[in-house]
Formats: sequence, C-alpha cells, structure tokens
Amino acid sequence: MGDVAAADSAMDAVQRRLMFEDECILVDENDHVVGHESKYNCHLMEKIESLNLLHRAFSVFLFNSKYELLLQQRSATKVTFPLVWTNTCCSHPLYRDSELIDENALGVRNAAQRKLLDELGIPAEDVPVDQFVPLGRMLYKAPSDGKWGEHELDYLLFIVRDVSVHPNPDEVQDVKYVNRDELKELLRKADAGEGGLKLSPWFRLVVDNFLFKWWDHVEKGTIKEAADMKTIHKLTEK
Repeated sequence: MGDVAAADSAMDAVQRRLMFEDECILVDENDHVVGHESKYNCHLMEKIESLNLLHRAFSVFLFNSKYELLLQQRSATKVTFPLVWTNTCCSHPLYRDSELIDENALGVRNAAQRKLLDELGIPAEDVPVDQFVPLGRMLYKAPSDGKWGEHELDYLLFIVRDVSVHPNPDEVQDVKYVNRDELKELLRKADAGEGGLKLSPWFRLVVDNFLFKWWDHVEKGTIKEAADMKTIHKLTEK
C-alpha cells in the first residue's frame, strides 16, 4: 500500500482512517449483497468504472416538528464532495451483522442512527430506529472530481423528530433548518452559481424527483403512504 499512501498523503487523517477501515456493502443492481470492499476502493472512479463497484448507502431527511428540513454542509476535509450542501446525513451501512439486516431495511436504519451520532452528535435516543421511514431506493453514479466519485444504491429515510444537534467538525462544516421556500432559494442560488454554493448530486436527484411531494406527506402525517420499497429508481442528473 506504499504507493497508495504516497498518493494520498495529503488526505485528512480522520477521513483516511475511515477510507481504509470502513468496509462498504457491495450489491448488484437489484440490491442483492455480493460482497464487501473498502470505502476507499468504493469511491475511486477507476475502480467504479473498471469493476462496476456498486455499494449500498442511505440518505436521511430529518424534519423538526415545524416540518423544516435539517441540511448539512459537508466538511472541507471530506474526500468526496467537500463543502457541498446536502440532506441531513448521507453515508453507508457497513459490512457488519447489525447493518446487513435486510428485513424492513433494519440494517440501514441501524447505520443511520449510528451516523447521525457520529456526524451531527444527535443522541440515539433522539432518533429511535423504529422512527425512520424508508420511502424508496435509487441507484445513481456521480463523479466528484477526476479521482473520486459515488456509485450507490441509496436508501431514502425520512424521520420527523426534534433533536439536539452538535456537529462533528471532521464531518460537518455547517448546519441549517430550511422550509420549502428557503430550500427553493438555495436551489436557485446553486443553479445560478451564486457564492460558490453547491448541492450534492444525490440530494439534487431526490429534490428533483421526490422531495416536495414527500414533504406534503410529512406535513399531513401520511408519510408511510408514500413508501415504495419495491422499485429501484435508476436516476441520472438533469
């Protein structure tokens, strides 16, 4: 691994440790587990393209009791998509027993609870696993720069809870709650390139395809009616 170490010597120490210690769950396009691979290899575009590596992921959308959505800005030290704004939490279930449970997406929900604590300091008791509602799955590919990128089968998890937030600076640069109009203004600024504002590609895919109609269900208390976990939506950026 000497050449790898030399090539990535500038990588933040925390991010580097996670890149090599975390084992992501490899799946096929039907979301069947086919193996595992390091987070590092799963995010190298060379490996994604040559080996068609596809890993399982999740995206949490957490709303408070005022039905405002919690957003985060990824830290400057993130290897993929640094400083972009995105949904509440985006990460991967790991290749471990507690996060491989397929029934009712329990493994993914366990992972979401773990990462909300890790990234945002949200205590587990604030986000009980049974309160996450899996609404759907999407498959997408997105390069971050010439070297890094994403190829994920992403579980979309919604939850409505009032929580205490204490962001981890290794993971998160900033956080904010937004209502619909404030999110639309963020979208406008991102489209116009104002102030260098950027949104993550997976967040943009959810916004463009699902978010606002699902937000209606959040406000009506009918979010479970919107769930469709049978379909895997294969999406590309517009």
